[in-house]
Amino acid sequence: MSDEPKEEQDIKYEIDPEGAENASPKKAGFGKSENDTISDLKEKLAVALKEKQEYLDKWQRGAAEFQNARKRDTEDNDRFRKYASENLVSELLPVLDSFNMAFSNKEAWEKVDKNWRTGVEYIANQFKGILESNGLKELNPVGEKFDPMLHEAVEFEEVTDESKNQIITEVIHKGYSFYDRVLKAPKVKVGEHKA
Repeated sequence: MSDEPKEEQDIKYEIDPEGAENASPKKAGFGKSENDTISDLKEKLAVALKEKQEYLDKWQRGAAEFQNARKRDTEDNDRFRKYASENLVSELLPVLDSFNMAFSNKEAWEKVDKNWRTGVEYIANQFKGILESNGLKELNPVGEKFDPMLHEAVEFEEVTDESKNQIITEVIHKGYSFYDRVLKAPKVKVGEHKA
């Protein structure tokens, strides 16, 4: 055994927050006072709390951005599904117009066999119902104010009542919308008041 004093009992270890590998022995009585150590710990705690809040804020922002992106994605998918059949519905409109044209010629339509006529009317109504359940809506703007963005004026008729100026008086050819988009503008007759 050696004659060296046992200083190990007087040695205290302060652990650096960076890790145990940086721990350094300090003899009692040397180094920082208890108040300095508490002050340092308070500073480190304040820094740690500030960093924690910054990380929390970043995480919350990231989570909110992710939720917003997911919501936008869902809305885009819903919109895509909603309007995916627009071209098909648009291509089927001439068939619907052909049914309407056949039914509008009352004289010729009444001459057709009643059972056959009933069957064709049933098919036309079924066809129209399917299109309507997929977003098609017939536009009948009689009594509405004429809007060149929504209606196609094919004729103007003079009206004596000033309140009927620029009001649609008759639909010449039906129009259709697909949800909120006009697929085919109705051809209309518009009242025109001349002073």
